[in-house]
Amino acid sequence: MPVIKSALSEENRRVAGDALQGALADLLDLSLVAKQAHWNVYGPRFRSVHLQLDDVVTAARDYADTVAERAAAIGVSPDGRAATVARTSNLPAFPAGWISDEQAVAVLVEAYGTLIDEMRSRIEATEKADAVTQDLLIGLTAELEKEHWMFQAENQQ
Repeated sequence: MPVIKSALSEENRRVAGDALQGALADLLDLSLVAKQAHWNVYGPRFRSVHLQLDDVVTAARDYADTVAERAAAIGVSPDGRAATVARTSNLPAFPAGWISDEQAVAVLVEAYGTLIDEMRSRIEATEKADAVTQDLLIGLTAELEKEHWMFQAENQQ
């Protein structure tokens, strides 16, 4: 029994909650991937990529907060614990150790691509369950696609 009551039916709350929880785990993982790359990047474009990665961390954390607060608003307890993120994130694993600026950008392109595919699936899943959650996911996906484009443009040789 949720502590917070929702106008959604139990089934619609479950569908929206699952979509939001999946998005939360992926967004938190994106922030961790970007921070790991930020600490370990090297190469001729070090400074610009290093700073760009911090922008990703900030944006991903802000998006995660928005998603978690929507979940709470519909009576779903958001779970951003490290163990949950590690177990449920759909993002590809990030390599350990130093990473060249070119590799870091490529990893982010792949991570964004995976995240966007997952977000689009969540948009479809919430179409009938909760238009408000779907709208939130649509807006976040538009921002993620913009960031994906920027990393793709950065990686063109």
